[in-house]
Amino acid sequence: MFTKGGQPEGPNRTTVQTLERDSLKRECEASLRRLGVEAIDLYQIHWPIPDEELEEGWTTLVELKEEGLVRHIGVSNFSVAQLRRAQAIAPVETLQPPYSLLDRDVEREILPFCEREGIGAIVYSPMASGMLTGKMTRERIEGLPENDWRRRSERFREPQLSKNLELVERLSRVSERHGVSPGAVAVAWTLRNPAVDGAITGFRRPDQVEPILAAAELELSDEEAAELEAG
Repeated sequence: MFTKGGQPEGPNRTTVQTLERDSLKRECEASLRRLGVEAIDLYQIHWPIPDEELEEGWTTLVELKEEGLVRHIGVSNFSVAQLRRAQAIAPVETLQPPYSLLDRDVEREILPFCEREGIGAIVYSPMASGMLTGKMTRERIEGLPENDWRRRSERFREPQLSKNLELVERLSRVSERHGVSPGAVAVAWTLRNPAVDGAITGFRRPDQVEPILAAAELELSDEEAAELEAG
């Protein structure tokens, strides 16, 4: 069981970005009450914002671990430079970065750094916010509610949309060979990276869980990975 801190709720249900010690401790204690547990297995800093509070925030997580309120500590969305600053205080156990076939920036520096430093990488959005599930079509995108942020995302608009839908077609071809869903192939692709220890996937309905679980056992060949990356 893991959760994050650093984004407490502000006035009128707004989100506040703070890594101050007292705020993080209140967030952790509130999470413990809501979850009904004595200790959180993994507690992470959600965003390194504001940057000047990074050291205070990481020191606070170290204190929470020493107090036994959390068992392991990590961060999310940190750069290599920010990871080094945290490491100077105490070892970072996990990093949660975005990673998918459409978001590969972390391959350059962040994932290699995690592998060298023994930091567990738990990637999020491996299906690119639904784009790589195999269920997203032009018609479905056009029918998204006005308040859905994806309607304004470049990933879901031209000229990127056509290229992304071509990738979905390649995912579908590979998925048919294995008898799994395109989403499972997208997740399995992230797990091929030796620096990646796990992938977080989101679900809206119980029936969406089983098709994605196949990713844990799915081994893509080098040829299939190259096919997916061809675009």
